[in-house]
Amino acid sequence: MSDEYFYGVTLTGAAPTQTWDPFHGEDDQDMAVSNKLLVKMLLLGHDAPADEYNVVEVTTQTIDDVIKIPIGVLKVGEIRNICMELEFVAPVIFTLIKGAGPVHIHGHHLIGESSMEGTWAGEGEEEEEDEDGAEEDEDSGSARRKQKFPKTITKPGGVARKKK
Repeated sequence: MSDEYFYGVTLTGAAPTQTWDPFHGEDDQDMAVSNKLLVKMLLLGHDAPADEYNVVEVTTQTIDDVIKIPIGVLKVGEIRNICMELEFVAPVIFTLIKGAGPVHIHGHHLIGESSMEGTWAGEGEEEEEDEDGAEEDEDSGSARRKQKFPKTITKPGGVARKKK
């Protein structure tokens, strides 16, 4: 069971950057409590200038390195909101890289064990493993195949870390 809280920030030309970092000020980032940010919507403010594109970019840590990538382009008269389901477990920086905004970012901050845990690849169901490491779901008439993921992830250079 996890605690779920509303998350919302606004990006503007005057304040184009916002950071979500649940570990800010903590000494130990391998805390027993997990934190996730689930971004659900980007919404262009009602007072946004016409004829101006507003581009939102995220910067976050992947398993290998830091990545910067746009997650939304909004414009008055074309698209005023974008619904999505982006999940972040590492600190993330939201930046309005083009336009004056305002762009509102809405989502959920999940603290603790997610209610979704235990549902990946049908955990809890009876499954059979075949010779290539894939699993077949006995409940499905189509016997769909499921990918098994390793318990540890090896980074380049041979450094391994446990999946949570």
